[in-house]
Amino acid sequence: MAYPYYLDIDRTRNITPEETYKLDERALDKIDTLVSLAHQYGMHVSLNLHRAPGYCVNAGFHEPFNLWRDQAAQDAFNFHWAMWAKRYKNTSSKKISFDLVNEPSYREDMNDQHSKRSPVPGDVYRKVAKTAAETIRKENPNHLVIADGNNVGSDVIPEIKDLDIAQSCRGYYPGIISHYKAPWAMKDTLNIPEPKWPGQVGKDYLSREKLEKFYKPWIDLLNSGVGVHCGECGCWRKTPHNVFLAWFGDVLDILTSNGIGFALWEFSGDFGVLNSNRTDIVYENWKGQKLDRKLLELLKKK
Repeated sequence: MAYPYYLDIDRTRNITPEETYKLDERALDKIDTLVSLAHQYGMHVSLNLHRAPGYCVNAGFHEPFNLWRDQAAQDAFNFHWAMWAKRYKNTSSKKISFDLVNEPSYREDMNDQHSKRSPVPGDVYRKVAKTAAETIRKENPNHLVIADGNNVGSDVIPEIKDLDIAQSCRGYYPGIISHYKAPWAMKDTLNIPEPKWPGQVGKDYLSREKLEKFYKPWIDLLNSGVGVHCGECGCWRKTPHNVFLAWFGDVLDILTSNGIGFALWEFSGDFGVLNSNRTDIVYENWKGQKLDRKLLELLKKK
């Protein structure tokens, strides 16, 4: 969720710190309806702040403060999590979890999507995650709390291993495969080598071995007793379909063979099992939607 969605604010101007507390009950009710619908179909819901007070991985909405630097932002962040934890106080952790903030990284200017990113300092991440988890568990000590990996979801967070907080990795490595020619992810979408899996791509030889090395810290974290989930994985529509499936099969096999569950980004859309807008496959008609049958079958194997 982007938290401004459920605020009662004037969207024609920049939000102020005080307005981050102005909840819109009608919008909250819509989210409740969605959660309830998911539960009717036996689905677990992970509530996540894709945009949190003071941070979003891809900017696009002016933030009045910085989550990693400003206490006022952290206070607002905890206010929102206290609200959600109370709202689902009596909901089992088998049905709902609380994923604190999507793909953390550090930028001096929270409102400049193109400013240089770096990992959040470990002690800062610990403070933010620890306080938020304590806030959530004041409502229900059994609530399940998840923290996305540092450095845009890529890196294990050793600083919070002792806090009874699960950690969430990503299934987008290497980016030349998962985000091939994606304009928001690559500065130059024209002069880049065509992806292969396995195979030589530019200066790198891409293979399952590289994937296993990438995920080893996450597997080690899991084996140390910390819960691990791959909160997002998938591939944009420009990667050749056969390359996508070969790579993704290895990604999912490494994750699931080590007991790490995953969530596909996305269900319907350019990364999706439906309506991905690819030009290199023949879709199957499924209730009026364009189904990528080969991707579906791969997912069902895992």
